[in-house]
Amino acid sequence: MERARLTRRGFLGAVGAAIAGTAGCQSPGSVDTPPEAQTDATGDAELRPLSGNQVEADANAYTEVYRAVSGAVASIRVYSRTGTGSQGSGFLVDDDYIVTNEHVVSGGDRFYVRFASTDWRRVSVVGTDVYSDLAVLRIRNSPTDVAPLSFADRDPAVGTRVVAIGNPFGLSGSVSEGIVSGVDRTLRGANNFSIAGGIQTDAAVNPGNSGGPLVDLNGNVLGVINSGGGDNVGFAISAQLAQRVIPALVEDGTYDHSYMGVVLQSVTPLVAEANDLRRASGIYIDRAVDGGPADGVLQGTTGTRTVVNTSVPVGGDVVRRLDDTPTPTRQALATFLALETSPGDTIDVTVLRDGSEETVELELGTRPRP
Repeated sequence: MERARLTRRGFLGAVGAAIAGTAGCQSPGSVDTPPEAQTDATGDAELRPLSGNQVEADANAYTEVYRAVSGAVASIRVYSRTGTGSQGSGFLVDDDYIVTNEHVVSGGDRFYVRFASTDWRRVSVVGTDVYSDLAVLRIRNSPTDVAPLSFADRDPAVGTRVVAIGNPFGLSGSVSEGIVSGVDRTLRGANNFSIAGGIQTDAAVNPGNSGGPLVDLNGNVLGVINSGGGDNVGFAISAQLAQRVIPALVEDGTYDHSYMGVVLQSVTPLVAEANDLRRASGIYIDRAVDGGPADGVLQGTTGTRTVVNTSVPVGGDVVRRLDDTPTPTRQALATFLALETSPGDTIDVTVLRDGSEETVELELGTRPRP
C-alpha cells in the first residue's frame, strides 16, 4: 500500500469519498429505504411488516459494514509515569494517522495501539485539542491490508441507522447498532466551553468506546464517539467539526477556536418577561469578558428584576443573528462559531438592545488555552 501524508488540503479533499469504495464496503442498497408503503382509501400510508428477506437484509447490512470498517478500528492503551493508565478506541483516517479523543490520551506518556490483524504497536501523539476532545496519533507501521475510514460530508438525518465500533470495557472489536437520535447537540467541554454540533445516538456506548467511529450503513464516519453510559444516550463529535480540527492537529499540533468573549444564557420565559421581550428566543449576554473581543461591543447585564420570586438579569443584549444565521438557541450560536468562523473573522451580530434591534461588528478572537 502506498503511504499517504495527511495534509490539511489532502485530508479535506478526500473527506467526501465514500467508504464503500475505499474499504470494500458493499452498499446496503435499499436497506435504509422504508418498507414499501400501502396507501388506503383515505390517502394515509400503512407500513407493511418486515418480511423475512428484509430482516435478513438488515442483518447482512450490519455484518457487511462491520467487516468493512472494523479492521481500521484500533484499541488504545495509555500509560503514565505515575503508574496510572487508560484505554479507549481510535480509527485510521490515513495510513499514518489515527483519530481518538483527547481525554483518552490526556496525561499519558506512552501510547500503544492494536488492530485486529496486528500486535500492540507504539505510537506518538502529534496533536490534541481539549475543546473538541479530539487527538491525532501517528503510527509508522499501520496494517497494510486495511483502508482508512472517510468522514461523511454532511450531517446525518435524525433516524439514520448507525453502528458504533470500538472496545467497551476492553472488549476489542465490539459493535452495537442504533439510530441517530438527535443532531446539533451541545456537549460538555473544558473550562465551561461547549463542543458544538454533537450527534446523539441510542447505540450502546460504554467506557472504552471513546474515540471510536460512529458510522452509517455505508461505512461513512458520522462522528467520533465522545461519551455515553449504556443508558441509550451516547454522543459523538460530528464529522463536520472533526474535519476542521484534525488537519490542523496534523499540521500544527493545535487548533484555534473562535472566541466571542461573552458569558451567555438562554432567553427563558422569565428572562423574556423581565426584559420585556415579545418572545422567549435568542441568547442573552450576561457579561462581556474584560479585555475580550466583545468588551465594549456587546452589552451585558446592568441590573436585576424579580419575577415569580426569582431574581432575573436585565439590560443585557439579546443575540438574534450572527451574520445571516438566526441564533434562537445557544446550540445554534455555538455551531455557527465552530463550523462557520475562524479567529480573526469579523461578523455582524444582530442584537436587541434597550428595546431596539441593531447590528454591531465583532472581530472574533482565539479561545484561551486551558
